[in-house]
Amino acid sequence: MAKILIIDDDIQIVMLLKKFLTSAGHQAAGLSDSSKAMEAANSLRPDLFILDLMMPQPDGFKLCKMLRADPGFSKSPILIITAMDISNSDATIFGANGYLAKPFNFDELVATIDNLLDTEIQ
Repeated sequence: MAKILIIDDDIQIVMLLKKFLTSAGHQAAGLSDSSKAMEAANSLRPDLFILDLMMPQPDGFKLCKMLRADPGFSKSPILIITAMDISNSDATIFGANGYLAKPFNFDELVATIDNLLDTEIQ
């Protein structure tokens, strides 16, 4: 069971992802206020982050950079979920490990999370 922190300014997405990930066997926590993300990260010490990009400051780009600058999270898997038109290579430019476009398939989400967690362990 992995601890996953979801950060998305859409509270409905946060609640839906928390419910789904919990039913998939993970421990999920979520925030809709990105300004509290680093505090929550330091408190919860998640195994994986799920970030939206388009949020009030700090947006997902900045938050990803903040997590990468923190020694405690510099190697933590970060999955971007966004409606923006970006590619997986664009996501890695600012430090993410993966990317899913909204709307996404929940089976694809679980497979991506499992892959990121397996990669991080090795």
